[in-house]
Amino acid sequence: MTSKRKILVTSALPYANGAIHLGHMVEHIQTDIWVRFQKSRGHECYYCCADDTHGTPIMLAAEKQGITPEQLIAKTHGEHLADFTGFSIGYDNYYSTHSPENQALSEQIYRSLKVNGKIVSKTINQLFDPEKQMFLPDRFVKGECPKCHAQDQYGDNCEVCGTT
Repeated sequence: MTSKRKILVTSALPYANGAIHLGHMVEHIQTDIWVRFQKSRGHECYYCCADDTHGTPIMLAAEKQGITPEQLIAKTHGEHLADFTGFSIGYDNYYSTHSPENQALSEQIYRSLKVNGKIVSKTINQLFDPEKQMFLPDRFVKGECPKCHAQDQYGDNCEVCGTT
């Protein structure tokens, strides 16, 4: 056997906006098999994953269900973990990006980058909804594509020409 390796493994983090689908399950099962193989060979291998709880999909799904994003995150986490556990996927840790640890580490990384001049601040124009008192994510904005001039396109991606 080769020397003992230390391996950290993850899978693509599923969004906490809905149920686990076949694509998630296939990837997580395949990853679990690979991790078990590495452990059986005597390697120190950790399989960590989490629900991705940030972004517009979470906000939209919670709003549609009439609950807060935090309530959706908690509900979905339990459902996701039950689905994965039902298929005997053996994470060493299945968590959430909506955790105090993730917030603290993200803030630490941001501050370090800022101190080292790796983050630049600038003023941008962004659409604001005065009723919801929030800046609008690109998914909330529809209009004409500036490249191909297709109508009724989302602000983050033109479905006609593919421009972001």
